[in-house]
Amino acid sequence: MALTNRPRTVSGYGTAAGTGTLAVLLLVGVGGSPAYVGWVQGHTDPDGAGGWFLRLLAWPAWRLHSDDPAQGVFATDLRAVLMVILAAVLLYLLPASQVARVQGSVSQFFSGWAAYALAGGFTGLLAALLGPDGSLLAAFQAASTGATYGLFAGWIVGTASLGGRA
Repeated sequence: MALTNRPRTVSGYGTAAGTGTLAVLLLVGVGGSPAYVGWVQGHTDPDGAGGWFLRLLAWPAWRLHSDDPAQGVFATDLRAVLMVILAAVLLYLLPASQVARVQGSVSQFFSGWAAYALAGGFTGLLAALLGPDGSLLAAFQAASTGATYGLFAGWIVGTASLGGRA
C-alpha cells in the first residue's frame, strides 16, 4: 500500500530555496556588475529615493580585476561571494520546517525576505572582518549597510521564493 502513495510534486516549479537562490544570483550578478555600478553612479541622484535605492542595489559590487595588486580579486569580490553563499545557505535553512506545512503561502515570501536581510548583515560583518584593514567599528558599519541592503532588496528574493516547494 505504501508503494502507491507517492509524494505529490508540483511540476514546473522548483523549490522555494532554489528559486530564491536564482534571484540572489541575478541580484548580485546584475546589481553588482561593473557596468551597473558605473551606470548608477553616473546617472542617478543620490539625494532622491529612486537614486538611493538603485545605488543600494549595487552594494555587493564585484570586479573582474583588482585595482590594487596587493588585495587580489578575491578580496575585492569577497562581499559578493559571501552574499551569494550565505543567502543560499539561509534560504535552505530558514523556511524548511515552517513553510513545509503551508505550501505557497505568504510565509515563503517572508522567509525569503528574512534570509536575504540576514545574509546581507552577516555578509557586511564578515567581509569587513576578513577583508584588508578590518576593524570592529568598520565591521559594525558594514553590517548595518548590508542589513539595509537586505531589507530593501530582500522583497525580490521573497517574491521569487513564493510558490515553490519547501
